[in-house]
Amino acid sequence: MATPGTQYMMQAGLAAGMSGTQGMHSPHPKPVDPHLSDPANMLPPDLTPDSKSRIALHGVGEKDVLVPYLSIGAWSWGDKATFNYNPTRDLPRIHAAWAKLKSVGLTFVDTAQSYGDGESERICETLFRDMPRDSFVVQTKWLSTPDMTNALMQAGGPKSKLKDSLIRLNLDYVDIYLVHGPIHPSKISTVTKGMADCVESRMARAVGVANYDTKEMIKMADELAKHAVPLSVCQCEYSVVRRLPEVSGMIRECKKRSICFQGFASLAEGRLSGKYSRFNEPQRRRRFSSYPMHILEPTINVLKRIAEERHVPVPAVALNYSINKDVLPLVGVRDAGQAEQDMQALGWRLTEDEMKQIEGVSLQGSRSSFMQHG
Repeated sequence: MATPGTQYMMQAGLAAGMSGTQGMHSPHPKPVDPHLSDPANMLPPDLTPDSKSRIALHGVGEKDVLVPYLSIGAWSWGDKATFNYNPTRDLPRIHAAWAKLKSVGLTFVDTAQSYGDGESERICETLFRDMPRDSFVVQTKWLSTPDMTNALMQAGGPKSKLKDSLIRLNLDYVDIYLVHGPIHPSKISTVTKGMADCVESRMARAVGVANYDTKEMIKMADELAKHAVPLSVCQCEYSVVRRLPEVSGMIRECKKRSICFQGFASLAEGRLSGKYSRFNEPQRRRRFSSYPMHILEPTINVLKRIAEERHVPVPAVALNYSINKDVLPLVGVRDAGQAEQDMQALGWRLTEDEMKQIEGVSLQGSRSSFMQHG
């Protein structure tokens, strides 16, 4: 079973500094140095991803995992500590959102053992029920703490916890299995053996890491290679107001190694959705890119202007920005309205001039030494 209280432990950790942008902020956050920025458009000019387009993640034996250019983040599903989940209110809304996403083929879900103490995975099971196994992609994560089973079992920890995830998901395997963060007490080489065991036992088709920095990611990739298992995914917070993985060179390194870079908190936990303002701040528990809204007003104003000119929702502009940067965005969806807005990020591309307008009001963001290394 999932460790009871993990969701509250995560919230406490975020408040204590697991999120690089939590806490007091300078009145002048650091803008992005254009000399460190990647080109405005990183996708080939003739590629305009739509809901049917797929990215190939490298699996074992050249058996790729095909995923859409947009992933649905399921942290809020079942989570009471951060998102005040209420099953009576929220579960029907999640099912309505899934029906809309499923109708266009956007059926790639990112969940984790720690989300809602396993409830997120159980909710996913209700969504996948009666669907052909090849019609959806599920990605979950192994968190090494605070469960002593992981420390005592060393390399056996990932596989032991994945068995529990598969029971909650009612599946024989997950498509992608990530190390949730660089906070495991065991060495990377030990963790690598555990992740490779999950692939070799056919419990996972591909593996990756979340919140690692570039050096840690490379170390994991090199150690996995010793087991003939590729590192398929690197996941970190990335958005218009946290471009750190780009300016640090991490995304370029991923591209060089054919590793899919995924950006979570793509809408800065709603701050880039157009929903909030200095007079309507998000809940304090939304701790990724948690700048006060007055600091983000120049960024929001540019996104809103482009959205109006494009006749698309503001979230679609922010997500399209990430896609143009060759980032696979993860976005939380709680109801059909949010699903409808996010779906409109696909099928078109921001121009280079529009990208540069957004970059002119973007922020670099920061990291934390505890959890958010990348």
